[in-house]
Amino acid sequence: MKAAVDKSPAKTNAQDAIALLTDDHKTVQKLFKDYEKLVQNDGDEAEKAALAKQICTELVIHAQIEEEIFYPAVREAIEETDLLDEAEVEHASAKDLIAQLSTMAPGDELYDAKVTVLGEYVNHHISEEQDEMFPQAKKAELDTASLGAELLERKQELQAEIGVGADDDDESAEEAAETQAVAARKSAARSTKARAQR
Repeated sequence: MKAAVDKSPAKTNAQDAIALLTDDHKTVQKLFKDYEKLVQNDGDEAEKAALAKQICTELVIHAQIEEEIFYPAVREAIEETDLLDEAEVEHASAKDLIAQLSTMAPGDELYDAKVTVLGEYVNHHISEEQDEMFPQAKKAELDTASLGAELLERKQELQAEIGVGADDDDESAEEAAETQAVAARKSAARSTKARAQR
């Protein structure tokens, strides 16, 4: 008996875990480039704020699905886990900057610098994942198809919780920003606690 086919855009192209995470990487790298162009062209502060918010939201969701689903699966499958430990530390550093940015506005001192540094952290992190961690995961023959489905489901849950894609009136945008900041702080606290328990 076949299950009904869900033709919603998010589910029509089932991806394995590595493809999904790589697509997330490409998305956020493009957003950082767009932000850099805004800075170079003395872009509008409202545009900067919206783009920085989108970057931070993407990163919070991405980090959470990696930490909850992907990293534990990889940790069980490979012998060398230093790379995973480093990835979690990198996530904690990014979450700290995200939390700082969530309390700031584009006109604030160091705002653009913090977005730039966040982009540099993220690019370094992406390079290590794609060049080192993902090949190890493939070699370990992880079931990346089922992991991909799990990652996608959790990603969609988090997007719904944060309100991504909802009509953003001023109040819902403020609520989404607060939810994002709280999620970043909680995620950073979980990362710290997990490292302390090792």
